Amino acid sequence: MADREPQETLLELLNSTPLISGAVQDELADPEAAERWQQAHGGTGTVDELRNLMQARDALQDVVRGTRPATSLAPLLEGVTSRPRLSCEGVSWELDAPAERRLAVEAVLAWSEAQQALPGRLRPCANPECRLFLIDRSKTNKARWCSMAVCGNRMKARRHYQRTKGATSA
Repeated sequence: MADREPQETLLELLNSTPLISGAVQDELADPEAAERWQQAHGGTGTVDELRNLMQARDALQDVVRGTRPATSLAPLLEGVTSRPRLSCEGVSWELDAPAERRLAVEAVLAWSEAQQALPGRLRPCANPECRLFLIDRSKTNKARWCSMAVCGNRMKARRHYQRTKGATSA
């Protein structure tokens, strides 16, 4: 996922289906926007690449939400190999995947890296009315919202309202 932190690109992909005015919006549904997204992330912008990318996104969203097991990602990696490349800097690994599947495979690999490097820190926003995800980089690992300014304030205001409403009706 070209010249970007793989975890940030993964988060952008996971967050490409936000809830806006109560309806799910797919930011990759528009062919021109999708092509720009793909190319900005090192892809070719083809329809086949987009189809594979959307399949990976949907599966990864479900896995992170806990509604599908991680093993459901296996078909996305079928036939993919990684080959060692030796240089004076050491060993690096080169991904060997069909061009139309490369972005999808890189997304699954970024998810796997996040699971290993930041276990339990990639998660859905705690606001039940939000479809976004976050990577918690706080020391305490207690971040709950995709955005404190949006979901965090909204949820805190809702809890405050419920407490004061309950206190006045008692």
